[in-house]
Amino acid sequence: MKILVTGGLGFIGSHTVVELQNEGFEVIIIDDLSNSSLKVLDGIANITGINTAFEKLDLRDKAKVQDFFIRHHDISGVIHFAASKAVGESVGKPLEYYENNINTLVYLLQELQKKPEANFIFSSSCTVYGQAEKMPITEDASIQPAMSPYGNTKQIGEEIITDVAKVTNINAILLRYFNPIGAHPSAEIGELPIGVPQNLVPFITQTGFGLRQELSVYGDDYPTPDGTCIRDYIHVVDLAKAHVIALQRLLDKKNLDKVEIFNLGTGTGSSVLEVIHAFEKVSGLKLPYKIVPRREGDITSAYANTDKANNVLGWKAQFTLEEAMASAWKWEQKIRS
Repeated sequence: MKILVTGGLGFIGSHTVVELQNEGFEVIIIDDLSNSSLKVLDGIANITGINTAFEKLDLRDKAKVQDFFIRHHDISGVIHFAASKAVGESVGKPLEYYENNINTLVYLLQELQKKPEANFIFSSSCTVYGQAEKMPITEDASIQPAMSPYGNTKQIGEEIITDVAKVTNINAILLRYFNPIGAHPSAEIGELPIGVPQNLVPFITQTGFGLRQELSVYGDDYPTPDGTCIRDYIHVVDLAKAHVIALQRLLDKKNLDKVEIFNLGTGTGSSVLEVIHAFEKVSGLKLPYKIVPRREGDITSAYANTDKANNVLGWKAQFTLEEAMASAWKWEQKIRS
């Protein structure tokens, strides 16, 4: 079966392409290369031995999206990663985030609704919960007002998919994931931010390597054990495998509703300082960091209740925080060598 992966050269997308190919799927990637590199195709090929079909395409171009689906009418499923994804950046550039994250979703769904049957996996986020009222967060937790334009685009995206699925032949699974980190154990692919990293772990590894003078820890006065924010850090390979399982669920028609929702995390919260200490342990380095004021858009704590994904999907995260940090460090060392 042919599967379209949008944003397939990005961090989570590339790892999912590998896992899809490991399970025998034919994959075609769309990516506009705005936050990724063609070199990732070589990394995927080095792991799987497959030269993946690729098209450079900006999904904001409605006519080109239409043309793509005319040429590729035999696509059995879509996994949609393509989106702008930095919480802090979205606060300063809200219109860019709404255009990129909402318009592209609408154009994809407009084409999929023309098909007699369509299977759609949406890359959602724990940011849809805002600052949840209780931990760990279940899928039934109330959706709080978004703390950032990025989080709002994920909330709106879920609403759009739910509305469309009611009146079309589209079946969808919304995967709300927590904080993806790490890299493929081969160190052939990993997180490759362009410019200054917006996420914690690549900033840690770049600081460890000496590319950054020191790490900024945004606030140590949160109501947490050590005062720093708590998140649920999940290894990207675990996350990628969950996408394949969710897709197979739709293809096998095992979904119980037109739209299903699953949290993807480890079920364990780790503070920023705990992540730093995990890096120091696996790298043997002392990481320079300083405490700076809180960052707008950040919430205090978010970690998942993963019972539904464990029991219904039959998926469970396997990697530890230290294993994820070790793989991220191995990847950083490889790309700088």
